Amino acid sequence: MAKKAGYSSTELLALGEQRRYKGKDLDQIAFPLGGIGTGTVSLSGKGGLVDWEIFNRPNKGAVLPHSFVTLYAKKDGEAPITKVVQAPPSPPFSGSSNVPYGGIGFGVSRENGAGLPHFADCTFRGEYPFAYIDFDDVDMPVDVTLEAYNPFIPLNDDDSGIPVAILTYTVTNKTTKPVEITLAANLANVIGYPGKGSFYGDFLGQSHNQFYSEDGLSGLVMTSSRYHEQDFRFGSMAISTPWDDVTHQSYWYRGAWFDCLQYFWDEFSSTGEFKERLYTAEETEASQVGTQTQKRSTPDIGSLGLKAKLQPGETASLPLYISWYFPNFQKYWGSREGSCACGQCEPPTWRNYYAGHFTDAWNVAQYVKGNAKRLHAETKLFHDALFASSLPPYVLDAVSSQSSIIRSTTCLRLEDGTFYGFEGCHGDSGCCEGSCTHVWNYAQTLAFLFPKLERSLRDADYKYNQFEDGRMCFRLQLPLGADKWTFRAAADGQMGGVMKVYRDWKLCGDEEWLRSLWPKVKKALEYAWQEWDTDKDGVMEGVQHNTYDIEFYGPNTMMGSFYLGALKAGAEMAEHLGDTDSAEEYRTILESGKKIMDNELFNGDYYIQKYDPEVAPKYQYGEGCLSDQMIGQWFAHIVGLGYLFDQAKVKKTMESIFKFNWRSTMKDHANCQRIYALNDEAGLLLCSWPHGNRPPLPFVYSDEVWCGIEYQVASHLLYEGKTAEGLAIVKGLRDRHDGNRRNPWNEFECGSHYARSMASWSLLTALSGYQFDMSAGKLGFNPLINQDDFTSFWSVDSGWGTFQQQGGEDTTVKLKVEYGSVQLKELVLSCLTDNCAAVALDGEPIRATVVGNVVQFKEPITIACGQTLVLKA
Repeated sequence: MAKKAGYSSTELLALGEQRRYKGKDLDQIAFPLGGIGTGTVSLSGKGGLVDWEIFNRPNKGAVLPHSFVTLYAKKDGEAPITKVVQAPPSPPFSGSSNVPYGGIGFGVSRENGAGLPHFADCTFRGEYPFAYIDFDDVDMPVDVTLEAYNPFIPLNDDDSGIPVAILTYTVTNKTTKPVEITLAANLANVIGYPGKGSFYGDFLGQSHNQFYSEDGLSGLVMTSSRYHEQDFRFGSMAISTPWDDVTHQSYWYRGAWFDCLQYFWDEFSSTGEFKERLYTAEETEASQVGTQTQKRSTPDIGSLGLKAKLQPGETASLPLYISWYFPNFQKYWGSREGSCACGQCEPPTWRNYYAGHFTDAWNVAQYVKGNAKRLHAETKLFHDALFASSLPPYVLDAVSSQSSIIRSTTCLRLEDGTFYGFEGCHGDSGCCEGSCTHVWNYAQTLAFLFPKLERSLRDADYKYNQFEDGRMCFRLQLPLGADKWTFRAAADGQMGGVMKVYRDWKLCGDEEWLRSLWPKVKKALEYAWQEWDTDKDGVMEGVQHNTYDIEFYGPNTMMGSFYLGALKAGAEMAEHLGDTDSAEEYRTILESGKKIMDNELFNGDYYIQKYDPEVAPKYQYGEGCLSDQMIGQWFAHIVGLGYLFDQAKVKKTMESIFKFNWRSTMKDHANCQRIYALNDEAGLLLCSWPHGNRPPLPFVYSDEVWCGIEYQVASHLLYEGKTAEGLAIVKGLRDRHDGNRRNPWNEFECGSHYARSMASWSLLTALSGYQFDMSAGKLGFNPLINQDDFTSFWSVDSGWGTFQQQGGEDTTVKLKVEYGSVQLKELVLSCLTDNCAAVALDGEPIRATVVGNVVQFKEPITIACGQTLVLKA
């Protein structure tokens, strides 16, 4: 196996710190900072701010003019040294920015201060939601580190949805003499920017920069009087700090050519101070009208400096808040014809959810300042709980890094709080609208960290996407209540939706929520009997549209496993709600389908697709080994539904998927489709034909490597006890995202920040053997690795915390609630036997009995925030 996997056991299982990036491995890093549904700005590997996507749409590659951080440092008795707080720019140096005096053939753009002195080097470490950079420069009299983050607190969706990036620069005097420092942050006023294209243009005008200092917060607020409050371009930006010793300049010098940057640099690098510069309203207005040569089409820049005098060895932590407020979201995709009867109206516009909590960018900064300690502490609490997990570092890297997708421009939050997602992001637009149900089948992160938001997806799906006969659209149309999409139903999306309802109910235990959805869930499940399983034998045989953007014909277990999973989940939900007739019928059909597919589709190695070539068009897979063939079984393991097929055949199938589809190198792989892995990189193919009979034109994407499917297969292998195989896939995937070849915080498929990669959360549930059922008050753990000293993060709708298991002569288990609370009736622990010496909650004995590996509490117990349940055997 080691030869096949391409990694040794030591490489796969060793614990350790997270990867640190240096040199060329910094080049592709863009670490997103921003809240859920607010857009983001990203921190580059070298310390700059890139990908300004705060304007209600994606904007890859956008660099806000002159918006960078510079440090002035003057050691007593010596000349000052001033440098941009970034590592030096990397090649190529031919130029690429679409800005004045830039572009190919004009050299490196000056927009990010590239032509100014920089720190010599840096080291980047990302542990989402925190990023850390250590800057190196022997000439500077100070050491500088950066911590960057945005509040990310599971279950607290509001505080995890603040439109702000928080940067704290820690500066330490490393000399034997006092050093005066000023950390200067510059920000461009681009209010009116339409969200894509150049930051220079006719949208600029009537801009206003104003300095505020109140209640311990100082900063510059940037607005424009050109746009009314309902305009999608209306908004504000701010750069602010709670640091009390500041200097500022509201406006850089307005000049031609390179004047503004030259004035800034000459003044700041020599004095470390700013002289206030203001332009009157008349001067501002005059600069926005007239001939093209007179008209101002460049943004105003403002600077905020944080000052300190450091004694030898002294340290100062200098916090900066970059906040924004663009409340009006305009639907920029689709045709106008669908927006109104006449087809001439403006596209629909609605309010962002965060607009209901703040009034402008300054108000955002005020909230952050007033809650700074709590926001940081609770975010750090989550970080520490997650990264305490006894998992290989690349696994924690996968689990944590892809949770950033929730905060990317892939995801929106509508005015009523409904969560909405694209599949991913193109360069300047969302990719594939509508919270696409078959892509979001794979995504698990949101359900476990923000289950209320996940349930809002279910609520919207069954409210707006279902036709009277039970057929469901798989792309939700905006604004909410718009005409339904008329394309055919997606078999995997619709059946997966039933399983997602089951998962979300088990995470929250809210029977009333389940009961409210059940009639529509039932109708969605039974629609299969009209479209895909008309003879009700448990096998889908009709035309089955799916996540590969094509239709499968005939029996196959990719659709079939989702169907069996939906039947089993439906039976459990029906039974709970007293709908016993439906439960019995679903189970009968389930057993029939299981028997037929086990007997007729399993070829001894894996399950195949059976179809009639005379009836089916091209793009099938037939006798191929499909990586997704057991996806419904994977989902069933996550939610505790058990085996849908014969257990031995499932295990054999998963072994075969790894055997036939895993490549430890792609150098000999022929791929005429999209290329996501190549050369010496490892990856899992979507399909292979180990026994021949590959169709002349198999389903599209079949030769590709998709991160989301790799996570799905990897975690399923873990559930089947194939630890080395599952971990090899994860390590190969994350090795491809090394900061040089690809951005570790952007796994793409059809666009950046692709939602399918949130399947990575199932690695955590699989390796910890996590079980959850809040409807029954039950949690469970069965660690797959490090059983004698294991720690893992866990979460449900009411709370989250850590689980610890220590073996040896005495087994000790600790279940701690770090946030919220959890009520339990049972705890299932693989490490226990009938002998359990003691159960205590914060030192107080708890009455319980142990039957096998199940701890049953005499009375339901509530573990509150900060409390620990301890069991010893």
